[in-house]
Amino acid sequence: MNKVVDNDTYYIILDEIQKVDNFESVLNSFLRKSNLDVYVTGSNSKFLSSDIITEFRGRGDEVRVYPLSFSEFMSVYDGDEVKGLDEYIIYGGLPLITTFKTTEQKVDYLNFQKDNVYINDVIERNDIRNDEELKTLIEIISSSIGSLTNPTKLYNTFISKGNRNITNKTIALYLKYLEEAFLIEKSKRYDVKGKKYIETPSKYYFVDIGIRNSLINFRQLEKTHIMENIIYIELRRRGFNVDVGVVEKRGNMINNKKNYKQLEIDFIVNKGSDKYYLQSAYSIEGEDKKEQELQSLLNVGDNFKKIVIVYDHFIKWQDDNGIIYMSIYDFLLNENSLKEA
Repeated sequence: MNKVVDNDTYYIILDEIQKVDNFESVLNSFLRKSNLDVYVTGSNSKFLSSDIITEFRGRGDEVRVYPLSFSEFMSVYDGDEVKGLDEYIIYGGLPLITTFKTTEQKVDYLNFQKDNVYINDVIERNDIRNDEELKTLIEIISSSIGSLTNPTKLYNTFISKGNRNITNKTIALYLKYLEEAFLIEKSKRYDVKGKKYIETPSKYYFVDIGIRNSLINFRQLEKTHIMENIIYIELRRRGFNVDVGVVEKRGNMINNKKNYKQLEIDFIVNKGSDKYYLQSAYSIEGEDKKEQELQSLLNVGDNFKKIVIVYDHFIKWQDDNGIIYMSIYDFLLNENSLKEA
């Protein structure tokens, strides 16, 4: 404070502030001076955003920092985009990953982060007694990214594994803890035509795909589901609100009763006046596969852009229905890819 000698703006940057006893009082003392611009970071074990929002409501802003985007990853990757994406979908975007040369170094680093930063933080912060239940839940979610689920479905999975002690309420609490620790994010379903949220089930995506892969010992590396996870996190990094879309399509009459089929849109994407409907499709080869991906988009009924993102490196076109097809590379490497589509 001795360096603040006039009314000019001074910037204070405080890292790992949770190591300071009574850090809330320290920060409050800075708030009394109008010419200070203070930036504070801290680990997720003792310094969650919810803590800061409660303590400094209306007097500060939260800046959510995600792992490296694929574009950022490629800015330091020594290789082409195809090999780069292959690396990215396995090891993710934690910055230090880009400095390691061998597979063993990358795997060891991710395993250390998984155990000592994420899981242990959740256990210690929330005083969890049965850590095996938490680890089992994380493994279940890791094995089913992009699948609709809820505490009841997860409870049934526990039952099938022979664990009858855990409850729906405990599972819901664990999911909340994992979200607060920035390990996963929840995407709720939204009824496009009914214009309302469907509370359950929801989808969960991992903030870093490398940590997810570490959680299941680098098994189940299906590009289909990992691609969907990476698209979701990229959209969130760009500041979009992202929901899972539901569209009803009227089918044939059954026993003289109206029959409706629910179709899913992978992502409804909103930011201000911008709105997009996105499907993640590893491949659209074959008419059956193409029709499956397009049905929901064709039944939306409004004029916002409808985009199918595919893994093919060289695809970019628009069909007769106005649906845009875009390569995963074009989407990830261009911050304005949706607006320019």
